Amino acid sequence: MGVSGSGKTTIASMLAHRLHWIFEDADWFHPPSNVEKMHAGEPLTDEDRWPWLYGIAAWIDATRRGGNHGVIGCSALKRAYRDILIGARKDVRLVYLKGDRGLIGRRLALRVGHFMPANLLDSQFATLEEPQPDEHAIVVSIAPHPREIVEKIVSELNRS
Repeated sequence: MGVSGSGKTTIASMLAHRLHWIFEDADWFHPPSNVEKMHAGEPLTDEDRWPWLYGIAAWIDATRRGGNHGVIGCSALKRAYRDILIGARKDVRLVYLKGDRGLIGRRLALRVGHFMPANLLDSQFATLEEPQPDEHAIVVSIAPHPREIVEKIVSELNRS
């Protein structure tokens, strides 16, 4: 989890590859109306997000029912969103890719072709509710190289 530009897709795909797990990107679950809003520079509302989140939760449940493991890169900025995605699923772990506004802003400025414009970053940080201790999140800085971030996450997963 993390704001746009924190590296969710990069880290989640690398982590899935490293662990030989299934990878999904939460962006793929957005209905066209959400993508259109974000592309137009309009922040999504909670009403926009609920069906998207329940779709992701259904994928998590289907993956688990199939006896598989997966990694999904998802903003999950609010506790209420994470409660839908994780809830009582004790085997689902949360990884928070934490970075400051300056670093993420620079990364977003370099990103080409993504439907989430850089000017929505402030709304992402305004919405962000960092994970609380009872969520047992793995918190990692986005400053190191992606390979180092993935190894830190794997190390933390192995400790739990």
